[in-house]
Amino acid sequence: MTASTDADSREGAKSVQERLVDAAEMCLRAKGIRATTVSEVAEAAGVSRGWLYRHYPDKASLLGAAIVRLNNAFWAESHEVLDGLGTFEEQLTVGVRLGRSAYDSPGALVMQLRRDEPEEFAACAGAGVQGLVPDLGRFWQPYLEAARDRGEIHPDARLDEAAEWVARVQISLGTVPGETLDPDDYEAVLRFMRRYLLPGLLAPPPAE
Repeated sequence: MTASTDADSREGAKSVQERLVDAAEMCLRAKGIRATTVSEVAEAAGVSRGWLYRHYPDKASLLGAAIVRLNNAFWAESHEVLDGLGTFEEQLTVGVRLGRSAYDSPGALVMQLRRDEPEEFAACAGAGVQGLVPDLGRFWQPYLEAARDRGEIHPDARLDEAAEWVARVQISLGTVPGETLDPDDYEAVLRFMRRYLLPGLLAPPPAE
């Protein structure tokens, strides 16, 4: 069997839904949400519009399926990288790099869509750009728990609040230009984490 025949066989083995989601993702990468049409997705998947509508009733549900898959891929890739690091300060520092390189990642298109087309994203995924901080906070919470267990942050730290703070710092460092810190310089970001973020997480929380 030739390589091209083998590829055709794998493609034929995919379900129609898989082909539609693959095509939707391809169109999202090329054109974004607003400019993508149901007809283009159907054509890219090699099916009729009628067949597409048998699986997805509208554009929002179709593109939403692609967005959910992209979102899951991004978090899985990021966990795989950070889980291999031994300290919280390393995880924080590499987290900035992951955010900076997000648009090179197969699973990170969702972040670009949230930023550039928040209303359309909300219609497709059920949660627009306002969901980015909570999502990222939930992503960081298990790393904060592990850091607390290793004694790297205060044992009484409010992990939900700390996770949101970490999320906001990560977003800011990854997306907002500044004058004193190069976010692409690993050592500079590590110094920033050691000087500012980690001391805050080590401090005892104020009395309620």
